[in-house]
Amino acid sequence: MNAPASPFVSLEPRAESLVHAVVEPAILYFGTPVVLISTQNEDGTPNLAPMSSAWWLGWGCMLGLRGNAKTADNLRRTGECVLNLPSADLVSMVDRLALTTGSNPVPRNIARMGFRHVADKFGLSGFTAAASDRVAPPRARECPVQLEAVVDAIHPFGASNPRMRTAFAAIEVRIVRAHVDERILVSGSRDRIDPDQWRPLIMNFRQFYGLGARVHPSRLSEFPEHLFRPPEPQPSTVG
Repeated sequence: MNAPASPFVSLEPRAESLVHAVVEPAILYFGTPVVLISTQNEDGTPNLAPMSSAWWLGWGCMLGLRGNAKTADNLRRTGECVLNLPSADLVSMVDRLALTTGSNPVPRNIARMGFRHVADKFGLSGFTAAASDRVAPPRARECPVQLEAVVDAIHPFGASNPRMRTAFAAIEVRIVRAHVDERILVSGSRDRIDPDQWRPLIMNFRQFYGLGARVHPSRLSEFPEHLFRPPEPQPSTVG
C-alpha cells in the first residue's frame, strides 16, 4: 500500500557540498516582502513608495528608509502611514514605482541612480487610493493586506557604519488597524491568516520572487496562535 503523498517539498541536506568564500557584496539584501508605504504630502496628496527593508514583532513593524526619502520626511511630519502588502500577482504594478520619488528636486544621491520625481504615484502604478479608518494616508485597494500605522519612534541607523553609503532611519511604527482580504483567512476564522493562501511579493537582491510550497512542518506552529496576544487589561478596582 502506498504511503500518502507529503504536502511538503522534499529538500535534501547538502552541507558536505558547501564551499564558503569570504565576500564583500555592495548590499546584503537577502530577501524580504515588498511593502508599499502610503503617506501624506504637505499639500494633502498621497505618496506611495515601495520598499522591502521591514521586519515585524507582534503588532509593530520596523521600517528601514533612506534618511532623506520623501516617505521618511512625511513620517517625521505626520506620524502616520499605511503599510500595503502586495501579492506576487501585483508585481507589474509595483515595478512601475521603481526609480521614482516624491521628492522634488530629486536628492543627488538617488538622481545618479536614475530616479525621477513623480507626484501621482497611485496614478502611475495603477493602484487605487481607498480611505483609511484611523489615519489620513489612503490604503492601496488592490493589496490583500493593508495595515494602518502610527510612528512610535525614529532612530538613526548606520551613522557610524563605513559600509553605509548614505544616512538611514529605522522607523518604529505601531499597527492600529489591519485590513485583510477574506480569501487569505483560515477557513472559519476571522483573525488568522492562512499561509497557504497568502502569497507575498518578495524582493531578493533587487529581483522579484514569489513563494513556493511549504518545505517542512513547523514546530513553532504547534501551539495556539492566540497565545501571541497580550493579556486583556484588567478592570480598575480604584474608586
